[in-house]
Amino acid sequence: MKTESRTLAFSAFMALLIGCAGITATLASNSQAILLDGLFNLIYFSVALVTIKVSKLASRPDSESYPFGYSYFESLVNLCKGLLILGVSIFALVDAVAALLTGGREISAGLAVIYALFATVACSFTAWVMHSSQRHVSSPLVAADKLNWLVNSIISAAVLAAFCLVMLFERLDWRVIVPYVDAILVMAVVLLCLGVPVRMASQALRELLNKTPDEAIAKPVRQAVARGLADIDTQEVRVRMVRPGRLLYIMVHVVLPKSLHNSTLAHQDTLRQLIDEEVRRIYSPVVCDVIFTEDDRWAAPSCGQLVKKHA
Repeated sequence: MKTESRTLAFSAFMALLIGCAGITATLASNSQAILLDGLFNLIYFSVALVTIKVSKLASRPDSESYPFGYSYFESLVNLCKGLLILGVSIFALVDAVAALLTGGREISAGLAVIYALFATVACSFTAWVMHSSQRHVSSPLVAADKLNWLVNSIISAAVLAAFCLVMLFERLDWRVIVPYVDAILVMAVVLLCLGVPVRMASQALRELLNKTPDEAIAKPVRQAVARGLADIDTQEVRVRMVRPGRLLYIMVHVVLPKSLHNSTLAHQDTLRQLIDEEVRRIYSPVVCDVIFTEDDRWAAPSCGQLVKKHA
């Protein structure tokens, strides 16, 4: 997959396919673990339809209605994905605990194994497609989808292993254990993977709240700004940045000494170009606003990382 829209459309199709298969297999096997998997994929399919629309919006320039563009929609979608996965996981965990307290539940292990094998292969293949597409597509939406399918693959493989154990227990005539396997499996899978939706949602929430990106991104960007201004004397340089979705927005306040008060607009535009080029070597897409002033009160030291200051 070499385009974002095709990659996300494939992800949505696979979620619908596995979700429908999961609901059908649940009716035949009475497994809540399979029901969890089916519901998870059907919910993800509904969100995937919105994701495809948002991916098209994110590539558009700003407009009168959205003067800062549409990148925040990406963070909003990833937040919804994380919260939906978390909600389904908590529901499944509560249901599993209730099943354990009421004697467990009988399942048809043969049908469950067939579904789990299908789901493991399908999820693993989809995760591989998402990973391969990242060589051609740089998108937080595709990255979030890849993470989802990796988790889904682990869940399906765990379900497959557990149902194989159920068949083994039945052959060994350990039937006292069998009713509890499904509920224990659901609890183990949910507790194992709970951190993934929490991290996804918390990262998206930080982006929506305009938190500065992680130092892995912020530090190289500040260094790039410093390189762009290396040839001129400055009193102070402050850099502010946020990253909604895939777009990095940077605001740079450059306080010039009074000896440079005759600096022309053409000279300032040249410096802006240098800073923009240096930053784009580190990260893209980016919007870089550079403001020159002689009065440090416009640089507002209440926030903004101080890059350099000359006496």
